[in-house]
Amino acid sequence: MNVLWIFAHPEPRSLGGSLRDEGVRALREQGANVRESDLYAMKWKPVVDTDDFGSAAGSDRLIVGATSKDAFTSGELSEDIRAEHEKLAWADAVIIQFPLWWYGMPAILKGWFDRVFVKGFAYGVQRPDGKTARYGEGKLAGKRAMVLLTAGAPEATIGPRGVNGEINDLLFPLQHGTLWYAGMSVLPPLTIHGADRVSPGQYDVAVEALRDRLRTLATSDPIPFRSQNGGDYDEDLVLRDHLAPGRSGIGVHTS
Repeated sequence: MNVLWIFAHPEPRSLGGSLRDEGVRALREQGANVRESDLYAMKWKPVVDTDDFGSAAGSDRLIVGATSKDAFTSGELSEDIRAEHEKLAWADAVIIQFPLWWYGMPAILKGWFDRVFVKGFAYGVQRPDGKTARYGEGKLAGKRAMVLLTAGAPEATIGPRGVNGEINDLLFPLQHGTLWYAGMSVLPPLTIHGADRVSPGQYDVAVEALRDRLRTLATSDPIPFRSQNGGDYDEDLVLRDHLAPGRSGIGVHTS
């Protein structure tokens, strides 16, 4: 496999940095080809602005979606964005690794998605029949993605009845609204809890759990999100009444 490892932590000597090193080593031992985007080391620019779009930005009011598509189509996106597109085109699978900060990803990683997942590349893609290719379809379809998360909270607090909420609910905007939206098959996340209090023994357990997940990166079943154009949603993109009857919320979007 070709694996792109996206790492968003400011300290390479952190637990996250050590897990990244262990994971990359494990993949290479398996024979995988690995490339990395270490966002802090790259000093990745996290904000969208006219510099991203070259002459496509023009002098009129910036409309990000339309302008980004024009720049993508004409090859005028900034060099750093085009480099990430090349990595994504090369990759069969993507690992997205970050610490959970305020129920979400660090700003630098959010900025990576904001700048890299432009219109025409990750969204705004049309099928031959005129329907929009998203939620299971699109240019990134056929690729796999997995979130590797470190969280300071104890495991019991990140669950169906834990005060912090269930992890797949917390990750729904990323896993469903970004990765699956762009067509990627999303594997269940791996969360390392109590990140600030990991003992040597717990670290060994975490490393082995990571190695286990990476061994099955190509074969494990993804989260069974419903595809937009597979018949489960009506013409208004609302889940049909006979599916998950009497239920609502995030959970109804998995089959």
